[in-house]
Amino acid sequence: MSDPTPSGESEGRPGVGRVEAFSDGVIAIIVTIMVLELHPPVSEGMDKLWTLWPVFLAYVLSYAYVAIYWVNHHRLFTHATHVTNGLIWSNMALLFALSLVPFSTSYLGEHHFNRDATLLYLATMLLPSLAYVSLQTIIRRTGKQGPASTAYHRQTTRKGIFASFVYASGIPLSFLSPWLGVACAALVAIFWFLPKSGLDNLFDGRAGHEAG
Repeated sequence: MSDPTPSGESEGRPGVGRVEAFSDGVIAIIVTIMVLELHPPVSEGMDKLWTLWPVFLAYVLSYAYVAIYWVNHHRLFTHATHVTNGLIWSNMALLFALSLVPFSTSYLGEHHFNRDATLLYLATMLLPSLAYVSLQTIIRRTGKQGPASTAYHRQTTRKGIFASFVYASGIPLSFLSPWLGVACAALVAIFWFLPKSGLDNLFDGRAGHEAG
């Protein structure tokens, strides 16, 4: 039996909405898995709670990243007009990369931000960053066209590439100190949390007031 809509183009915005809804569900599960890794100590006392600071810090950092991906994913999909095979599979690749975050987050916290845990964490952060750039490239090519969409893609694609570069830079820096690698990861989070800051002008001054 042949597929009546092999290209997915007749699905239009409803099809895009289904892909986005599925993605929202997966991301919600990822956040749930992360919070379930926060196990309270059996013994009472603030001193016992304090020993969990690496686990909680890793959770906060990863929650921020997942939140940023959800926000950016939502904004990106407002520019998608129809479903293509490239969009579906690049989106699945992004979700796969994000599904690894709970594991690396737990490992980072349990091993108190040591070098190996930090290296694994940065590698896990780099994967969805690269996957997101690939997904955006496809939507930029097949989605809405026009000055507003062009400005949005131009600016955010450059920011995404910059984020990937910072994650990658954190890997060799982690051999000097794991906290340098963690600082690179934190820098990316801060950078994305300020979508309308002056930093945007480093990428595209004309788009700085249109994107975000």
